[in-house]
Amino acid sequence: MKVLFSEIRGAVLATVILAIVCCGIYPLLVFGISQVAFHDKANGSLIVDKDGTIHGSKLLGQGFTAEKYFHPRPSVAGNGYDAANSSGSNLGPTSQKLNDAIKDRIETYRKENGLKDSDPVPADAVTASGSGLDPHISVRNADIQVARVARSRGLDPKKVSEMVRGNTEGPDLGFLGEPAANVLKLNLALDSLQ
Repeated sequence: MKVLFSEIRGAVLATVILAIVCCGIYPLLVFGISQVAFHDKANGSLIVDKDGTIHGSKLLGQGFTAEKYFHPRPSVAGNGYDAANSSGSNLGPTSQKLNDAIKDRIETYRKENGLKDSDPVPADAVTASGSGLDPHISVRNADIQVARVARSRGLDPKKVSEMVRGNTEGPDLGFLGEPAANVLKLNLALDSLQ
């Protein structure tokens, strides 16, 4: 009996020590290091203006539909850009529903941006990302939207093109992927002009 209580006491003591280390000290240590070394990223990479207003995260897409804004990639996350329901559509290349959706998006994109029926449309303009929250569009997609945005804002297209270049991020690590424009940062930069 004495041995049994000794074993139980050792197990309880080990559980308490592991709980303190794993549920208290370690998370606090990681939190502290992240706040010091990666403050912006640890807090959601938020875009905050001078007044302290949070406009969103530079890592999460938002739905912009007005003519004066650059439009992001389509999203199927919840009702669109819902971070609580981040996901793709799970529709494959043989899905008629996906093909119909892409055809509708191509037609809408061409109409919004004044393209001819034969003009090619960037893939990222009509297909959702895997998460449904991608904050970037290709530079080609942004360039096609420049004329519409400039016209609706009464700006010189060259100025809007400069804004696109100013809000374009290079490939990850300098070689992974293609340069892409962050839609939220670009639209906020345009709003700050007016």
